[in-house]
Amino acid sequence: MIVAVVGLGKIGLPLAVQCADSGTQVVGADIAPGVVETVNAGRAPFPNEPGLDERLAAAVAEGRLSATTDVSAAAREADVVVVVVPLIVDAERRPDFSALDAATAAVGRGIRPGALVSYETTIPVGTTRGRLAPGLAKASGLVLGRDVFVCFSPERVSSGRVFADLRAYPKLVGALDVESERRAVEFYRAVLSFDQRSDLRKPNDVWAMGSVEEAELTKLVETTYRDVNIALANEFAAYAERLGVSLSAVVDAANSQPYSHLHRPGVAVGGHCIPVYPHFYLAGDPEARLPATAREVNGRVPERAVELLEGLAGALSGRTVAILGAAYRGGVKEVALSGVFPLVAALRQRGAEPVVHDPLFADEELAALGLEVFHLGQPVDAAIVQTDHEDYRRLRGADLPGAIAILDGRAVIDPDAFPGVSVQRLGEPPLRRS
Repeated sequence: MIVAVVGLGKIGLPLAVQCADSGTQVVGADIAPGVVETVNAGRAPFPNEPGLDERLAAAVAEGRLSATTDVSAAAREADVVVVVVPLIVDAERRPDFSALDAATAAVGRGIRPGALVSYETTIPVGTTRGRLAPGLAKASGLVLGRDVFVCFSPERVSSGRVFADLRAYPKLVGALDVESERRAVEFYRAVLSFDQRSDLRKPNDVWAMGSVEEAELTKLVETTYRDVNIALANEFAAYAERLGVSLSAVVDAANSQPYSHLHRPGVAVGGHCIPVYPHFYLAGDPEARLPATAREVNGRVPERAVELLEGLAGALSGRTVAILGAAYRGGVKEVALSGVFPLVAALRQRGAEPVVHDPLFADEELAALGLEVFHLGQPVDAAIVQTDHEDYRRLRGADLPGAIAILDGRAVIDPDAFPGVSVQRLGEPPLRRS
């Protein structure tokens, strides 16, 4: 069996390596020449994915994995094509299908009769049946369910733990027809292995959902639920701050009851998933109220964080404020919809000078993002912890000399390491150390 994986990003490349490790011959396709060149050299084009560097190097050296910029040529070789091309939203928060449509057309021009095409990109409900499969049929001239087989199988992994997540969670498959479903289940069982889990209603394995719509909706339910839960935590945090009580104590107590599962608040919700996928849900269910409200609540948290910092430090005009962390999540070198950008905007609106530090990014990389660079140890008036990098757990007063206030948006720093500095976490009363 030959597998083509279209889209060699932080999800697609580890999946391609996983397929190669199972003994399958893999051709990866990506329109970025630099990505293809790096992969063919046996190197990952992005850092901090445990196990990827070693496994990729071995797969390339042993001839089990190669990469190309020619998507149609890759599809022409393959028995199975897996498409992991990002779907984004435009300025009006509407899905922008241009990249996914282009990938579908390119696959269609190369796909051969009898092949299975699996879409793993998170999409609005109805997209596989109503848009992608017809586009594939039009580009290929093949008949769906007879000459070419189509399924949707949502990726359920996170950057920084992809290989572990591939084992940990059932692989969901929804197909257009019975034969497509059978082929999809057979394929994923051949390339994946699963951890034993006693907490599931059936064995951890490939789960056939019965339709593409059920598989599409499952992914959107998972991510939209998290967004709504985080928004609720952020609402609780604002109330706890007004009351002057500790939300962390409340959450710990509430979660001791088996029916509670509350997230903790965060200074921003970033990344490709949580800020984006609820809009895919809303594209299919525009009457839904809670997901839309959750997006509004979570979108306002960076502004509220700056307001809290003002409460600690006083007027911010003319002051230098360090934002600790450009990445949207600790340990992941990625700034997609990161909270750093609205924080910078809110601080500049108040006349402050925001400067940014991130241990994963070089100075020139931060500058290329339009961010002023800050180095630990430089004088600063105040700080906001935006990312939960492990490095920030070891921060001390000497790292932020002159700071009179810190808003810890990720609950990671040790307040005792900053004597005399006003420190506050979201959902907590201010802590003052002297």
